[in-house]
Amino acid sequence: MASPADRKQHQREAFRADDPAAGPLTTDQGVEVDHTDDSLAAGERGPTLMEDFHFREKLTRFDHERIPERVVHARGAGAYGYFEPYESCAEFTRAAFLQDPSVRTPVFVRFSTVQGPKGSADTVRDVRGFATKFYTSEGNYDLVGNNFPVFFIQDGIKFPDFVHAVKPEPHNDIPTGASAHDTLWDFVSLQPETLHAIMWLMSDRAIPRSYRMMQGFGVHTFRFVSAEGRGTFVKFHWKPKLGVHSLVWDEAQECQGRDPDFNRRDLWDAIEAGEYPEWELGVQLVPEEDEFAFDFDLLDPTKIIPEEQVPVRPIGRMVLDRNPENFFAETEQVAFHTANVVPGIDFTNDPLLQARNFSYLDTQLIRLGGPNFSQLPVNRPVAPVRNNQRDGYHQSAIHSGTNYSPNSLGGGCPAHAGAGGRAYTHYAERVDGHTIRRRSPSFQDHYSQTAMFWNSMTDWERQHIVEAFRFELGKVGAVTVRARTVEHLAKVDGELAARVARGVGIPEPSGAQAPSKHASPALSLESLRGDGSIRTRQIAVLVTDGVDAEQVTSVRERLAAEGAVVEALAATDGTLTGADGETYAVDRALPTVASVLYDAVLLPGGPVGTPPTAADPDMVRFVRDAYRHGKPLGALGSGVGILSALEPEGLGLSTEFQRVVADQGVVTDTSPGPASEEFLDAFVTAVAGHRHWGRPAARR
Repeated sequence: MASPADRKQHQREAFRADDPAAGPLTTDQGVEVDHTDDSLAAGERGPTLMEDFHFREKLTRFDHERIPERVVHARGAGAYGYFEPYESCAEFTRAAFLQDPSVRTPVFVRFSTVQGPKGSADTVRDVRGFATKFYTSEGNYDLVGNNFPVFFIQDGIKFPDFVHAVKPEPHNDIPTGASAHDTLWDFVSLQPETLHAIMWLMSDRAIPRSYRMMQGFGVHTFRFVSAEGRGTFVKFHWKPKLGVHSLVWDEAQECQGRDPDFNRRDLWDAIEAGEYPEWELGVQLVPEEDEFAFDFDLLDPTKIIPEEQVPVRPIGRMVLDRNPENFFAETEQVAFHTANVVPGIDFTNDPLLQARNFSYLDTQLIRLGGPNFSQLPVNRPVAPVRNNQRDGYHQSAIHSGTNYSPNSLGGGCPAHAGAGGRAYTHYAERVDGHTIRRRSPSFQDHYSQTAMFWNSMTDWERQHIVEAFRFELGKVGAVTVRARTVEHLAKVDGELAARVARGVGIPEPSGAQAPSKHASPALSLESLRGDGSIRTRQIAVLVTDGVDAEQVTSVRERLAAEGAVVEALAATDGTLTGADGETYAVDRALPTVASVLYDAVLLPGGPVGTPPTAADPDMVRFVRDAYRHGKPLGALGSGVGILSALEPEGLGLSTEFQRVVADQGVVTDTSPGPASEEFLDAFVTAVAGHRHWGRPAARR
């Protein structure tokens, strides 16, 4: 098997084979240029001459090389890969890419944040976009989704209002990439349909550990159509192989300073290393005759179908295995559109979906400068394109012949595909009704599923939600907005409302809603831990002079064999001297990193923490932060000593010789020499658990 470095070199060589940059520098017209560092001038200190066509072209192109950023989802990261179905889905859809398990369909996926501009940070509290372009044999299909299964509004006519409210406030353009401000919460407090999505936003789902560890959802109810014309309602789910994991708010804020590209870098580095992220595509299928069998409206985008009522059926998997070669040309210029569907996939009367079907194309036309954006390489279908659309900005094809239909002078080409073939056929559905501007009464329950989400959370998830509400509403200056929001929370759950009210200085509401008992365990992060592996987990090993290098090596070898990424951190970069007198290489210096950038911490034997008061204060802080964030900690030999600097009552830290103790994600062994298999097994298990929230608090 080729190494990641070999694969990367091969990709570069293949790319450069047709790359014009491999030859001499030229103008846009192909004229070779011998010098590009100085403008043509009248003498060495004279004025620049406008006859310098290279100067004029270069500056003009630079002045025009930016395109408008997306109004929402401006900051993103993308990757190429493939999708393959597990088995034929002909039973419920005729879509060709869902038929043959031996056929891989190329894809491009773009992940994104929503509120902030391109220059904002990755780890803000926000919805994440999860948009997938399938380059199918029947044309491009775009599954444009988010990492929440519900949206904030029910009707697209409210979308401008919602976006205006969540964006920075118009008088001072503050805050960037944040929802903790007056205008959003004023909107929320006046539009209770937002509450279900707001509950997701206040949960840890809004600050994913990685794009690779994030679910995706189609949000809307779509329709599958079989070859026989039978319709089936469908909800789409992406589930990551690595499990669904999140940051905590304190970590997310520090990551914004330590590495604002935390999520984008993680995706890029994993693919470059050959650790290709993978998701399973699942569907919830509802026969058309069961459209009204639920206590909510299937067409309401603020509702989910609980998995206990309709299980998610896995139908295929997606693997991302190639990074873009040029961010602007691919990730920035990719254009998604909810109306890009293929035969076998159709729409429903979801009013938000109908609005998106109009809005996406409209925005691409202005953002990408005209109607020919589908000819850009990242947007170009692999299926043949034959139509009578001509001219316009950026037309790259050279057409000949007639450009109208029907015609006889062009031999009738391109001809209609005809009925019964591969042509797209809209689902036949009878629609009756008066022309009215009124929402269906079936869309009016805004509290039941919000309560279900709250009821489905573990105690630690609930605590994080309460803390998020307190932070967000604590940033709201208008006390009336705080109070109005808490009144709505009281209709979800009285305990939730009371805990939030106490934190933001609002009287606890009287007559709070009696708590609903309905829950859906599939909504909790505890049910989404993944396949149990520790692949790509980032593990920090804290080292200093005198460290037991043999011990560190034995641990690194085992963790690397499990697929983890292990880095040795010390007070300074370079090398240090191990207990055996040999030099040991340091990967990074502590001042350049922080525990929030790692998933687990290991303290090897040596002088670290012996006595604990002599330990490097940066190391103590590193370990303390990892502990309070619920991360796995491992300590060997004298490395156990540093844990006493924060040892809480009730946590088992053994000083007994040659005894491995694993307690709530903290694994210790005071034995000298290489790490035992017992210790390594226990530490790997702790890392696979990701977080351990049952710990007692550390000493301050």
